[in-house]
Amino acid sequence: MSPTDVIDHLAGIEPGSHLDQIRHQRPEARTNAQASYEALFSPRLPGDVSTTERLAVAAFVTGLHQDAPTADFYATRLAEHTPSLAAVIANEIDAARTSGPYGAYPAPGPHAAESVAGPVYQAVDREGLDARLAAALEHAHLLVFRPREASREALQALLDAGWSTTDVVTL
Repeated sequence: MSPTDVIDHLAGIEPGSHLDQIRHQRPEARTNAQASYEALFSPRLPGDVSTTERLAVAAFVTGLHQDAPTADFYATRLAEHTPSLAAVIANEIDAARTSGPYGAYPAPGPHAAESVAGPVYQAVDREGLDARLAAALEHAHLLVFRPREASREALQALLDAGWSTTDVVTL
């Protein structure tokens, strides 16, 4: 079940509070933020990206960010939808957690000296994850911790795992 307003829910904004009043001053932003959430997690036309995949990636990414209310929200939704996968994703979060950002800047270049090598995450539970979801988690980890290493090759890994171009945009 989706909250009426996911931002209010995650931020703990109570009706009538000062923050609620501030958010009401931007009704289009509020409406569009909720519509974006619904488009991702309750789409009218889901295409080939399943609800399970959407929730698993959301639980994984929010778990990596270590914001407990948000991570708990998506982990709970995943557990309600696909209980067996929730434990797998929790283990993947533990295996993938790090700090960052990492990545290499092009050399020579003005930022090359700021390059920091970091871990390259590979999904641990190959029995609990299909190739498609494992590739999605690996790509999500790349974007969270090593965004400057996003590349054509990284996108190709998603395509090779069975994601279509449209799926990648959704992901």
